[in-house]
Amino acid sequence: MTVFIIRRLMQSVVVVLLMSFLVFGGVNLVGDPVEMMVSDEADQEERERVIRSMGLDKPWYAQYGYFVINALEGDLGKSFVYGEPALQIIVHHIPATFELALTALVMAIVIGIPLGVYAGLKNETKAAKVIMAGSILGFSLPTFWVGLMFIMVFAVMLGWLPSTGRGETVPFLGMQVSFFTMDGLRHLLLPALNLALFKISLVIRLSRAGTREAVHQDYIKFARAKGLSTRRVIFVHLMKNILIPVVTVLGLEFGALIAFSVVTETVFAWPGMGKLIIDSIQNLDRPVIVAYLMIIVIIFVIINLVVDVLYSILDPRVRLQDVKG
Repeated sequence: MTVFIIRRLMQSVVVVLLMSFLVFGGVNLVGDPVEMMVSDEADQEERERVIRSMGLDKPWYAQYGYFVINALEGDLGKSFVYGEPALQIIVHHIPATFELALTALVMAIVIGIPLGVYAGLKNETKAAKVIMAGSILGFSLPTFWVGLMFIMVFAVMLGWLPSTGRGETVPFLGMQVSFFTMDGLRHLLLPALNLALFKISLVIRLSRAGTREAVHQDYIKFARAKGLSTRRVIFVHLMKNILIPVVTVLGLEFGALIAFSVVTETVFAWPGMGKLIIDSIQNLDRPVIVAYLMIIVIIFVIINLVVDVLYSILDPRVRLQDVKG
């Protein structure tokens, strides 16, 4: 297991370095931040002073070298718009996005796996067909439209839940979180459910497919022949095997929830990273864009590493194949 983890860590470092080069190069090809930093009346001397202060007079490889060195020290540049460290701005918005994504992921697990297993075990029942039809709707309906319908029905017509904002927050591990307060939970429910709908549908279909395949395997038949209860067969023998693809996909989808929650955060005015990155792109705020993309890259790398470890725990053959390779 130790060799397996060390090898994955080395691969992760290579991926981060490669992605840092792609992110830095891609962002620096877009627009000219000097035009935003100086007024139209500024003379050439003032423009050159701004260019030198931003290090844009140096070759691209020198700029990238300084970027890597500063990044290793935790400095990803200072925002052109806010005048504050870009990393500090991103970190300020991370708790809201993480809270939303984590709640959506929990909803996908708690709702999707039981419904998928039931639909797989009771394949011919009307309830199973309704579940699968609902999963198709979850894949098909656009996120922004569902969000607007949630607001119209639950916030405007019924008045049960608030439509925008994050609600009351309390400090937890140095961050402000809202799911420890009733007002925060009421604000969190609609955007989290809106963000989770696609993932719920995905988990339902993965769980159903895994269940339909597993019930015909010899180890399930043997467990039943030994006289084990249905509950034990499902929760001990069946679940462990269908969780392998579910864990793999959910790990990657958690990163996607964080990176692509822009629409949900915009519809529900959720103060996370999504709205921040849209504003930064419009303002050509390169340091914030680079900081956001690098944080997303690191999040994906960490999630992939965790998924690999969990996968190897659930299926030891993965470790053996890696060692042989």
